[in-house]
Amino acid sequence: MIQSVQIGILGGIAGGIVFGILMQMMGMMAMIAMMAGSESLFIGWLVHMVISIIFGAAFGLGAANMSNIWLFSIMFGILIWIIGPLVAMPLFMGIGTQLSQAFAPDQLMSLGTHIFYSLIVGSVYKLAGVKITKEKPSAA
Repeated sequence: MIQSVQIGILGGIAGGIVFGILMQMMGMMAMIAMMAGSESLFIGWLVHMVISIIFGAAFGLGAANMSNIWLFSIMFGILIWIIGPLVAMPLFMGIGTQLSQAFAPDQLMSLGTHIFYSLIVGSVYKLAGVKITKEKPSAA
């Protein structure tokens, strides 16, 4: 279980970096920083990476017993999309949840990016899991 969480954290870091670059290119890091009462690019990245690591650890917990990592990744992406931009982030910013706006074009784009993040985490998880499996000594 601990190893699964560690691999999830590694995936969360990888996914967070890729997703963060996309967010920065779209000018969204200032909005992430606002969750911490700042508009600093550094604070935006810091908050984003902490969230990415937490979500990566949660992914590792959930993925430990999953047989289909890709389906789990997609479902996890949907879950963190609901938790993040539809509920937690707007509440931190004092504007209430955005659940009623879930199917607005910008929110659907956000859904896609959260699934993309989760597929990156799942890819790292799958690759690390295969490598770890190959390193285990055989019981010959």
